[in-house]
Amino acid sequence: MRATSIGHAGILIECAAGTILCDPWFEPAFLGSWFVFPRNDQLPDELVEKLHSADFLYLSHLHGDHQDEAWLRNNLRREIPILLPDFPSTEQRQRLERLGFTEFIGTQNGVPLELANGLTVAIHVETSITDGPGGDSALVVSDGVHRLVNQNDCRTTDTGTLSQHGPIDLHWLQFSGAIWYPMVYELDAEERLRLCREKVESQSSRAMRYVEAVNARAVVPSAGPPAFLDDDLFDLNMVTGDEASIFPDQQWFVDRLHNNGRTGILAIPGTVIELNGDEISVSHPISSAEVDAIFTDKAAYLERYRNDWKPWLEELHRSWSVEHSDIVSRLAAWWEPLMALAPTVCEAIGAPIVIRTQGDDSTTLDIIIDVAAGKIRASTPEHSQTESCGFRFDIERELLEQVVNERAVDWSNSLLLSCRFRAWRAGPYNENVYNFLKSLNHDRMSRTEAEAKSKSASRNTRDDADDVVVGDFVVQRRCPHRNADLATFGEIDGDDFVCTLHGWRFNLATGQCRTSDNHPIRIRRRGT
Repeated sequence: MRATSIGHAGILIECAAGTILCDPWFEPAFLGSWFVFPRNDQLPDELVEKLHSADFLYLSHLHGDHQDEAWLRNNLRREIPILLPDFPSTEQRQRLERLGFTEFIGTQNGVPLELANGLTVAIHVETSITDGPGGDSALVVSDGVHRLVNQNDCRTTDTGTLSQHGPIDLHWLQFSGAIWYPMVYELDAEERLRLCREKVESQSSRAMRYVEAVNARAVVPSAGPPAFLDDDLFDLNMVTGDEASIFPDQQWFVDRLHNNGRTGILAIPGTVIELNGDEISVSHPISSAEVDAIFTDKAAYLERYRNDWKPWLEELHRSWSVEHSDIVSRLAAWWEPLMALAPTVCEAIGAPIVIRTQGDDSTTLDIIIDVAAGKIRASTPEHSQTESCGFRFDIERELLEQVVNERAVDWSNSLLLSCRFRAWRAGPYNENVYNFLKSLNHDRMSRTEAEAKSKSASRNTRDDADDVVVGDFVVQRRCPHRNADLATFGEIDGDDFVCTLHGWRFNLATGQCRTSDNHPIRIRRRGT
């Protein structure tokens, strides 16, 4: 078995019985904010030809850094068989059919499927709305001798599923940030830096739990970090480690793996990892000194990268110039029926959401999403001083017009991951706000409402038989956020109990959630 990195979460897996192209991403994503790091726009022609002629295509989920629809449309034959994860909706297939693709192979969650004699795959899915209603997935590939897990950024809540098919040779795993928090929030510089460092540590702890559970012979850091080349976002790159950023690089995690007694492999686009019996060989497309320089002289590398793409970014910015529309009425016509469809979600959001942008006369326009009333309106002068809100998003008018024009059903994918906005909230994190913004059509919102109802019902049930022991405490087995197994992901940190899957924190004495309202856990000291 041979696995070649093509950047970010992209892998070309070659076996004697066939090849699988995974998550090819080349076009800058999320409004031109995310670029592949290290860069993959200079791959050798021989490797590019292999990508074009792959036997199978696997796309883990719908986000633009995994399902690069522009590249797929322009570079792959329409009859390539596409491995479809067992998602609860058909949205991924529908989008690929709109691109002209015709051949699909359905899979069942976690069930091995033989694609050819000696080539077997199993796709495991996660379907929480937090991953977007389309879900996320991880791929296990076996050629009968070796086994590879491509977990990318799938945060499976049951760590045992990925290793149930047998011993793992290579584990490709996300370790770096893939979110806009806390960088976009209105915080003083010291607090933002502190929260970024906490987030980095939480991400690393989660990744290490997966490393321990899968227990592969070698781990390949993948699916991040992105590079930020736009002048407005360049400070989000982590170069020295002193930046308010949640995006450490591959070398940083390889070092952490080695410090924990694990074998880590540093891969850049074009790196080939070959499995031959007990041997794992690694070859890079450039010299070792050149590979090292990407990370040891990262500032210079990013500066060259930015200069190469500067004309493209300038043209992108020019393309955002659009005429203003009656944005309030358009959002009301679109979102008010969705709020009516999701009373549980709206109740859990509680306070109004404000989208702040420019009006037609360049003055500030506050668009009030009144979830309690299920109505959207512009703020009037008499309300401007007295109206309170729980959440606010400051979005440039051109970008707001763009996502409305596109009728973008997932603002996480279409806007928020770009980090091209600012946010404020009155209290702790409220997942329902973002779940709403990821679910902007009838089918997605119906699933989001069903999940919210299910979570609300589960909080009112008690089953002590499911309690587990973590340190000196007895705690419910499942985290109320994403159902993570706290026997695996739970740990004690001072006066807090922490679920390391997403870093949610709970008061040890009371079980109250410090991260989000209305998500307590059942916890007590052993013997009490």
